[in-house]
Amino acid sequence: MPELPSVKTGTARPDRGDTAVRSGSREPMARLTGLALTPALTLFRKEVLRFAKVWLQTIAAPLVTTLLYLLVFGHALGGRVTVYPGVDYTTFIVPGLMMMSVLQNAFANSSSSLIQSKVTGNIVFLLLSPLSPTEIFLAMTAASIVRGAAVGLAILALALLYLQIPILHPGWVVIFTVLGAGGMGALGIIAGLWAEKFDQIAGFQNFLIMPLTFLAGVFYSVQSLPSLWRSFSMVNPFFYIIDGFRYGFFADADVSVWASLAVALAFFLLAAGWAWWLLHRGYKLRP
Repeated sequence: MPELPSVKTGTARPDRGDTAVRSGSREPMARLTGLALTPALTLFRKEVLRFAKVWLQTIAAPLVTTLLYLLVFGHALGGRVTVYPGVDYTTFIVPGLMMMSVLQNAFANSSSSLIQSKVTGNIVFLLLSPLSPTEIFLAMTAASIVRGAAVGLAILALALLYLQIPILHPGWVVIFTVLGAGGMGALGIIAGLWAEKFDQIAGFQNFLIMPLTFLAGVFYSVQSLPSLWRSFSMVNPFFYIIDGFRYGFFADADVSVWASLAVALAFFLLAAGWAWWLLHRGYKLRP
């Protein structure tokens, strides 16, 4: 019988970045950065569609929860508490509720995506795709920012129906939204990589994310707290994110907006660096 042609196995693949650059498939900016923008944008689109298709759960549910908070706290304390001069209590808590929802939903987006992929086994398709750890990180974090911002805008639109909410510094609102949601998206990647089942993600959210966001000045000014609880709030990075975000609305805050910016930026960089490092190592993704 004629000898069949041999099939070479284990041949090293050419470097994906070099091949893409030589073939001209990368965009001009990608040639400089080493990132393939099209695969990253595809993953980003997939992550956005994933939460958009279940908008009743991802957008409407946080909206209803925030509405209940506004009704209960606004009715109970609306005419009795004044935090900032000229700002009633119901208006005061709206930015805090917005950012709390932004943080929680940004975390949920990336963490749920990873744990679902790991549990169902389709994480292998992500690992086999022509995506670098940097591209995976950027796509998932950007999708988390989009989900967090979408929830925040929905809450603001609802609140504006019956409240007059000033937005004196919209630039600060955008900055803290991006840093807060981006940091929580990166933290969600960390939790999703670490967790091996849904219960662990739920525990991470219920025992860490939820308490820290609730105790970050959403419903009160930390200046009204006893010294012990005020000190605890000052080491909570979520407090600075919420306080800086609120400054964008009222031009008033419990601490300097620049101090809040420094803490929010440090939180984002630390979470992003840790998440990228774990992805680069393939932590709990590869045997």
